[in-house]
Amino acid sequence: MDGLELIAFQIISAVGGARSCFIEAIQMAKVNDYDKAEELLSEGDELFKQGHHAHAKLIQEEASGKSEGINLLLIHAEDQLMSAEAFRIIAGEFIDVYKKI
Repeated sequence: MDGLELIAFQIISAVGGARSCFIEAIQMAKVNDYDKAEELLSEGDELFKQGHHAHAKLIQEEASGKSEGINLLLIHAEDQLMSAEAFRIIAGEFIDVYKKI
């Protein structure tokens, strides 16, 4: 496994964990456990940051002329990154709505 593949797997692993936390946070809010929901959002945010930092490293390397190219694994990693970001936004909105209900 070369450097690009390793970084792609790091992104996928980190943001996959983040997305799971965000989904579970919604489920906790649904049963009125807002403390746990907020805890899961924070945990997810930390995991997301790990994936984002790995992705930012790739962007910096490409900007400096050290591009390794694009492969399907990297595209999948970026898709997962964007998906997790969207789930974070949705989770925050759902939790706010559950608090108001």
